[in-house]
Amino acid sequence: MRSIWNGAISFGLVSIPIKLVNATESHSISFRQIHLSDGGRIRYRKVCELDGEEVPGAEIAKGYEEADGSVIPITDEDLAQLPIATAKTIEIVSFVPADEIDPLQMDTAYYLAANGATAAKPYTLLREALKRSRRVAIAKYALRGRERLGMLRVVDDVIAMHGLLWPDEIRVPEGVAPEGKVSVREAELDLADALMATLGEVEMASLTDEYREAVEAMIAAKSEGAFEPPAEVGVEPAGGKVIDLMAALEKSVRAAKASRGEAGAGAAGAAEAEAEVTPIRRGGGGRKTGSAAAAPKAVGGKKSTAAKKTASGTKKTTSASASGKSAAAKSTSKTASAKKTTGTGASTKKAAPRKRTSA
Repeated sequence: MRSIWNGAISFGLVSIPIKLVNATESHSISFRQIHLSDGGRIRYRKVCELDGEEVPGAEIAKGYEEADGSVIPITDEDLAQLPIATAKTIEIVSFVPADEIDPLQMDTAYYLAANGATAAKPYTLLREALKRSRRVAIAKYALRGRERLGMLRVVDDVIAMHGLLWPDEIRVPEGVAPEGKVSVREAELDLADALMATLGEVEMASLTDEYREAVEAMIAAKSEGAFEPPAEVGVEPAGGKVIDLMAALEKSVRAAKASRGEAGAGAAGAAEAEAEVTPIRRGGGGRKTGSAAAAPKAVGGKKSTAAKKTASGTKKTTSASASGKSAAAKSTSKTASAKKTTGTGASTKKAAPRKRTSA
């Protein structure tokens, strides 16, 4: 990997020659702006606003604009003469626990590579010291014309450095949190816990950018002249719709279980998921019916063995009762059918004795 900066790590009186290498790369697809009618590239030209002429790169310099609009020219020589101790040095200033670093501060990531054979020993010393202390190093360094803050930590057998934003660059989240007091019930938290447990963990390496893959496939199809626009997918507009939070959580738990193969499809899967979800008391003193309502409250999103047995017994009782009713209904249906299918003669024979009795 190509280095973007050469310098040294200052670790007390120890100096470690290193090379700075980018630890990340962007895989996003970039597009060009074109003229729609003929496909010609659209380019931007740097033009001086005073004479209207295009200016070549060699004649372009830096300048600082003041409040009144006047511009003070700043040259690279002016910046190079500034007394910055970290111009070619990553100066470690302290060691702190990793959890003291707010992830909001983290910026670009780099790998620090030992520069030469003489750097191997002090590099390894710093790496092992960071491992054993379970801390990260806070350092200052200069890159691309400004002094920056960094955090050094160990990744496998390499020292990595994360650029950090300065503390005063983190904005206070004013007006971001929901306004007013919002209460959350224990039953809602239990369902949220159950959903989190059902979704489980994921291997980060298995996650891919599906949108980028779809764009690449579309570009390949267009280049081969075999592109067919996909069917439009209806998307419901977000916002402005009042939902039943509890019902949404219950449905999410069932869907997550079904996708992980933990419950059968259809009614069986829904029944199993419902039996393992905390019972919900809805407004108006109403109570859910079925095995979920009869089971005790779940702890940590799961039911106890006794609760599952109770739910299972309730299911069996309900099933047996339903079977009895079904059998009775079938018997009644057969009797009625037999009466309907009896011949006309039988009906006359029964009517004849009644006539004789009346005579």
